[in-house]
Amino acid sequence: MNTPAAETPPLELLPRDLAPYRQGNTGIPWVHRFESGRPGPHVLVNALTHGNEFCGMVAATHLLDAGVRPLVGTLTVSFANVEAYMSFDPARPFESRQLVHNLNRIWSAAQLDGDEDSPELRRARELRPVLAAADHILDLHSTAQDVQPFWVYPAFARNSAAALALGRPAVHMVMPSGLGSGTPVIQHGLHGQSSHHGVALVAECGQHFRQASGELATAVALDFLAHFGLVAPRPRPALPQRRFELLQTCMVKTTGFAFARPLLGFETFAEGELIATDGDDEIRAPCPDCTVLMPTRAPIVGREAVYLTRPMPVVA
Repeated sequence: MNTPAAETPPLELLPRDLAPYRQGNTGIPWVHRFESGRPGPHVLVNALTHGNEFCGMVAATHLLDAGVRPLVGTLTVSFANVEAYMSFDPARPFESRQLVHNLNRIWSAAQLDGDEDSPELRRARELRPVLAAADHILDLHSTAQDVQPFWVYPAFARNSAAALALGRPAVHMVMPSGLGSGTPVIQHGLHGQSSHHGVALVAECGQHFRQASGELATAVALDFLAHFGLVAPRPRPALPQRRFELLQTCMVKTTGFAFARPLLGFETFAEGELIATDGDDEIRAPCPDCTVLMPTRAPIVGREAVYLTRPMPVVA
């Protein structure tokens, strides 16, 4: 038995023509940079790491269309995997996530400096200096299932402090040992090191095709810029915070992968309870109150099946 939402969800949010944003002003297509002329941090807002996650497109185009400019420091707005975005087919809305590689798993030096080639690797190599130049990174994403929004970030104190200060989303998935299935944008280079000063967060803003995901992504982008002083202060939502520690990233190994019961995300399992089977292997909860995040809606061998987490304390 697999996830209960294999049918196409309502398509409230659809692509728009991004041709007017291609030129940018950095020499790298789809990348726009604005300098205040005053000292301050360099903040990157990145959209469309996955081609069918339209919320970031909504936020990025809002920043550009509204003429948002930094009061201090530098603002960069980037559209990452536009090639995948342009492949979107409403009859198969989940297939434009990537063309070959997952653009959010290939940011290790080994892959970027290697001989392998794909549209995503070419784009990552093109964007490498964009990420390296940024002090702080907000990478905007959305989820296949219609679940509450949440942060994802490496377990550095600087990331936790920023996400808790921002206040929304109010749920956090904290990665003490990385993602477990590759190197994401927010762990590329210095942002993956504990000694670095820069904050790097993913905001999962809701279901891919819900209008609300675009609205939240826009609000979170403005919150992030305000937090670092690039735009005027914004009120912090008074929402109770919940944090989950990533314990294990389970990959799909066989075509026989199946969940033990239908899952959307945030379901809990008792220690030892069966979560899924994958061929002859069983995936069982490794701890009490094991909470599953981002269960796959359609298992594909070699891709993530589910993230196993446990509740953790909220600390300022």
